[in-house]
Amino acid sequence: MAKSGLASQKVRAALWFLAPMVLALALAAGWPLGRTLYYAFTDATLSDMADHGFVGFDNFWNPEWGGLFGDAKWWRAVGNTLVFTGASVGLETVFGILIALVLNRPFRGRGLVRAAVLIPWAIPTIVSAKMWGWMLHDQFGVINDMLLGLGLIEAPIAWMANSATALGAVIAVDVWKTTPFMALLVLAALQTLPGDIYEAARIDGVSRLRVFFRITLPLIRPALMVAVIFRGLDALRAFDLMYVMAANNADTMTVSVFARQQLVDFQDVGYGSAAAALLFVLVAVMTAVVLTLGRVRMGAAR
Repeated sequence: MAKSGLASQKVRAALWFLAPMVLALALAAGWPLGRTLYYAFTDATLSDMADHGFVGFDNFWNPEWGGLFGDAKWWRAVGNTLVFTGASVGLETVFGILIALVLNRPFRGRGLVRAAVLIPWAIPTIVSAKMWGWMLHDQFGVINDMLLGLGLIEAPIAWMANSATALGAVIAVDVWKTTPFMALLVLAALQTLPGDIYEAARIDGVSRLRVFFRITLPLIRPALMVAVIFRGLDALRAFDLMYVMAANNADTMTVSVFARQQLVDFQDVGYGSAAAALLFVLVAVMTAVVLTLGRVRMGAAR
């Protein structure tokens, strides 16, 4: 009983310590989220926020004009968001693991290389987007100049104006910028692994590839799942990279850019809030799916 009472006291103390943070989070995030969800069911406009009426689910689905679910631009933005998230997070995970494996091995100048690898991640996203936007420019960009010099292309390519290359260019820039984040988390996990396991595998003559898939990958899976979830959440909410590089280009428009266009450019607060609310639902569902898959795989591994 005494032990149970002590445990209850610890729980209560923890709740009291967490209370200020929870209150601050509720004010900073809960109130704007609640207002967004409220306006999603209204016809509010940016020019007159006070004069609005309740329209129910018309912003989501309306038999006459379609709503979000009948908006082709919305579905294209959803598709762009999912493709961007899947491609960028997948490539960043693979490259991050490879870089972390290299940086985890001792070699001369390793500290300098580790610091240099973090430079793309340290650069603000808007600066990276503007920098790469000029590098990919069809007339003044260094990328086209290099490709022309190597004879890989015959004429300059308007990377951000071409529907076949715009989204791929944005994904490539995001991979360049955020792969160091994945590599850093994976490297931190690799450095906590016990060395005796690898010594035993080496004595038994196990190949390096088999060691990676049978020992290393299962042991770093929890850290890898955290990294993937964090990056997935960021990618699903991506806005600044594609907005700076391509503005309202439909080929690269994500859900966040679509919501911003409706809220600011078209001043339709109700419709834009509905798009933002669906983005919140999309992020929540994708997070739940990733967490569930992670638990299932870790449970199967045990």
